[in-house]
Amino acid sequence: MNCRAPCRTLLLVLLTLSLNNVNAGSTEELPLQCQNDCVSPYGQVLGTSRRGVEAYSNCHSSCVVHEPSYWYETYTGIKWQCVEYARRWLLVNRGMVYASVDIAADIWSDIDHLTEVSTGRKLPLESHPNGSQQPPRVGDLLLYSTNFQGTGHVAVVIDVDYEGGFIEVAEQNYNNEPWPGDFARRIELVNKDDNYWLLDEHLLGWKHTMN
Repeated sequence: MNCRAPCRTLLLVLLTLSLNNVNAGSTEELPLQCQNDCVSPYGQVLGTSRRGVEAYSNCHSSCVVHEPSYWYETYTGIKWQCVEYARRWLLVNRGMVYASVDIAADIWSDIDHLTEVSTGRKLPLESHPNGSQQPPRVGDLLLYSTNFQGTGHVAVVIDVDYEGGFIEVAEQNYNNEPWPGDFARRIELVNKDDNYWLLDEHLLGWKHTMN
């Protein structure tokens, strides 16, 4: 078929209308609590960690979209919850995941290992309560109690500055605000009597992979 200029124009118009309908349909499919009063629009990129893992807005903490997320056919969690981001970060950077949990706080009590996706090998996790003699390290999971939003929270440690007295974390669905850089938040780290404390409310501690 030889499509001259008017025909091409008509096709472009139809394509534009089709794309608009798709976008409108996807918005309408979101629950109302994920469309209104969003801190940042649902699905917007909030930032990218220095190890290249993007975090997406979940609108606000009461938004739940029961849509699974996958990274190259490996399930990472429900979009765009904190549990999904932490699992995806581990998968992208270390090839490992943790098992499914109902809420983020359950990782502290119920998850004692990570699984290497390519081999199925299990790697034990050490639990270090806040105030432990073992400081947080890059790749550790920070876990928060259910006093935070009723579900707890999980974040990934992506940088530790012992001299500067802080760590940096990557995460989703904490406050759903754009990141200030290649990290989501900076948390003060204090060493008191050889015990390490992160000055962050509701923090239980951190889990470290025993490689």
